[in-house]
Amino acid sequence: MSLLRGLAGASPGHGPRARRVAAWVLAIVGPTLVTLAALPFRVSLGLGGVLFCILLVVMAIAVIGGTWPALAEVVLGILEGAFFFARPYGTFGLYLQPDLVSLAAFAIVGPVTAILIGKLARLAEEQASSRRVEAALRRVATLVARASPAQELFAAVTEEVGRLVGADFARLARYEPTETLTFVAAWSRTGEHFPVGSRWPLTGENNIGVLVLRAGRPARIDDFSGISGPLAADARERGVRSAAGAPIIVEGRIWGVVFAGSNLKQPLLPDTEARLASVTDLLATAIANAESRAGITRLAEEQAALRRVATLVARGAPAEEVFGTVTKAAGQLLQADQTTMSRYESDDTATIVAGWSKSGDILPIGARPGLGGENLMTIISQTRRPARIANTAHASGDAIAVIRQTGLRSGVGTPILVEGRLWGVMIANSTDEQALAPDTEERLASFTDLVATAIANAEHLAQLTASRARVVATADETRRRIERDLHDGAQQRLVSLRLALRAAQTTVPPQLGDLDDELTQVADGLEGVLDELREMARGIHPAILAKGGLAPALKTLARRWTVPVKLDMRAMARLPERVEVATYYVVSEALTNAAKHAQASLVNVELETVEGALCLCVRDDGVGGADPVRGSGLVGLKDRVEALGGAITIQSPAGEGTTLRVELPLNG
Repeated sequence: MSLLRGLAGASPGHGPRARRVAAWVLAIVGPTLVTLAALPFRVSLGLGGVLFCILLVVMAIAVIGGTWPALAEVVLGILEGAFFFARPYGTFGLYLQPDLVSLAAFAIVGPVTAILIGKLARLAEEQASSRRVEAALRRVATLVARASPAQELFAAVTEEVGRLVGADFARLARYEPTETLTFVAAWSRTGEHFPVGSRWPLTGENNIGVLVLRAGRPARIDDFSGISGPLAADARERGVRSAAGAPIIVEGRIWGVVFAGSNLKQPLLPDTEARLASVTDLLATAIANAESRAGITRLAEEQAALRRVATLVARGAPAEEVFGTVTKAAGQLLQADQTTMSRYESDDTATIVAGWSKSGDILPIGARPGLGGENLMTIISQTRRPARIANTAHASGDAIAVIRQTGLRSGVGTPILVEGRLWGVMIANSTDEQALAPDTEERLASFTDLVATAIANAEHLAQLTASRARVVATADETRRRIERDLHDGAQQRLVSLRLALRAAQTTVPPQLGDLDDELTQVADGLEGVLDELREMARGIHPAILAKGGLAPALKTLARRWTVPVKLDMRAMARLPERVEVATYYVVSEALTNAAKHAQASLVNVELETVEGALCLCVRDDGVGGADPVRGSGLVGLKDRVEALGGAITIQSPAGEGTTLRVELPLNG
């Protein structure tokens, strides 16, 4: 087996063919050589000895060239051995039987030996080939794992490919969007120069570059006589006999192709396409990793821009500063010559609110070109989708007149959508036709998303600030009104009633002790009511809410209400104070509305905690038709709920009652 492994380890391109030729030559001349060498020893050696020598030659031929030349050697050996060394027919007798036995034994042992050793040799050759492939893949994988620079990786892989398939040359090329092929690496066994970086048009029929791109799978050419195109012409000029190529598929798209070829001396191995494909998988991984690293870098830069914008928004920077930061970051990252941001107006115009220029030119900030014609502002306002203009020569309208003054010739625009509405547009321009990358729309969209988020956040912050201001104002006004009404009205009356009751109690005869006790209880009750009113007058929620929680407070509220109230509180435990207070006043206001306006006969109040939030539903059977916009009480509820980060919805169809739903976060 060591001999088999040694022979199988020969160079993959030249060894197999050379060994097969040598084996057939030896199969033809081997019996003759053995015969000539053995003739002087004809009498002593005999037919059996000669056939044994030929069997050794059969074994050598099987090792070198496989089964078929070894079987040919067996047949020729039998013929020549029988002719030169068998006993004459006239001397049949004692020597006939040994010769027949020798011939029969050789006829059986020879083919079996040829077949067995031939298969072993082929297996050893396949194992050696597999080891070569594995070694090449390990070397390529090492380069991939090291994250080597692209040019170093491409050059090393191309050389590995050429040596792996036993080719005379190998090349690596990348497909371009412009129907061209850019060669990024080349290798030659003889050191022949090929211009790396050259770009070749993908024209002609049936050449390797076109076949691989169209079919998306490996291709092979063994005859260039009928092939057209610049690649085929170059192959014929260089004396290429056969060539093969395999696609490099990166994340589902054909990124490029790896070539291998041989000159006029010999064709490529039959399994060249498979070997090429095994390497392209690793190469595709390396390219994908490189693109991922570039994507991560790009993402980091974009996230840095987002952080800058978010910081500006958080500290309340002017809109002009926020927009200027975004347009500058987008222009630099997209390698554009100019970026602008415009806001659509209600009068069919667009105001240019920010801009950046690589050359530092002064941009027409504040200009309001009218919409219309063939330009990016108009197209995007109509379609609400990204758009691209490759050449402004055929564009028209006020917007393009403003842009054309700066010498820009192409551009890409993306809409700025704020919560579903078209707010404006962001445009990246270039001084060259089709100079912006094919993915500019997608990358620009990431910036417009950031702008939309910043605008929405600013609007939400303004709305939230206004809402909380209304909540504070409403609470202050309500507290002042309650304090005034209670102090000037009910509180004074209760004080008078308590004094009158105490005075009447002093006139009760001693024998009416039970009546005196009842009057004492009534007086104590009035004192408690007066204390509670004092607490409420000072703006403090009812004492029962602080002491017992929401459940007893709502029960007390429901008992004293004029409209029947049905409470459903499912396992209600103590909640955060702010939630209990807000819920109490929401229910109180809802019951007030039901009593005053809804003409309801029953109000259902349901409370439960679900996934970290308190869910409240107040539903009456009244006349409905409640308008949250016109009712100050409902607006106050909305402000109170949203001030705590909650949400409130009101459904009040006419004639079907009113349903109020509130969700308050418990940990907000």
